[in-house]
Amino acid sequence: MKKIIIIPSRMASTRFPNKPMALIDGVPMIQRVWQQAKNANIGPVVVACCEKEVFDLITEIGGVAIMTPPNLQSGTDRIYEAIKTYNQPDQFDCIINLQGDMPIINPLDIEKVVKPLSQGFDIGTLVTDLHKEEESNLNITKAEVKWITKKNLGEAVDFYKSLKNNINDIYNHVGIYCFSFKILKKFVELGPSQNEVNYKLEQLRALDSKMKIGISYVKNVPLSVDTKDDLIKVENIIKGIR
Repeated sequence: MKKIIIIPSRMASTRFPNKPMALIDGVPMIQRVWQQAKNANIGPVVVACCEKEVFDLITEIGGVAIMTPPNLQSGTDRIYEAIKTYNQPDQFDCIINLQGDMPIINPLDIEKVVKPLSQGFDIGTLVTDLHKEEESNLNITKAEVKWITKKNLGEAVDFYKSLKNNINDIYNHVGIYCFSFKILKKFVELGPSQNEVNYKLEQLRALDSKMKIGISYVKNVPLSVDTKDDLIKVENIIKGIR
């Protein structure tokens, strides 16, 4: 399979403005994510951005960045705009959407998102364990999974953030996705579904349109950076590794 990793980047976050350029132990977060993607060594790595600061940073360190319109609704839309700039974008069997707020993602875990596509699913994504105390955290997206082979390959049944007091076959969703160009195009052109709008979960658009989302399980997925407190935690982890 021919693969490409695209990292969507946007500075105008309401919860954490200028997040991609936030320094983590002296290195901008988007650069750290880009480096982890490069370390995965599974195909080209592109940053789809809409600010000159990010574009200049990535190109200065020898990477590839593509400018996209600033007013796109989601990271998936941004990835689609970036991949369309390629001649014959359908040459890629697997387009990986790697979130720009995962600076310490394990490169080996990035490749695991590809497996569901090789097994006939429309979309691939990842889950990890959901601890009991996390079930009540409304900031965590939960995934209900029907396993085909236990904790190896499964199918997503539902995604939600609410409290249901249940952790049986419920996992912490890791926001990395994998599409073929055909499915990515179809997903973007569908536009948001009513459930997606109501629950603010883009994954529901796929389920509502009967797309099959395949699941790969990964252990100990590191923290993503949603707040400045998260940034401090990640920085402490990085300093502890050295």
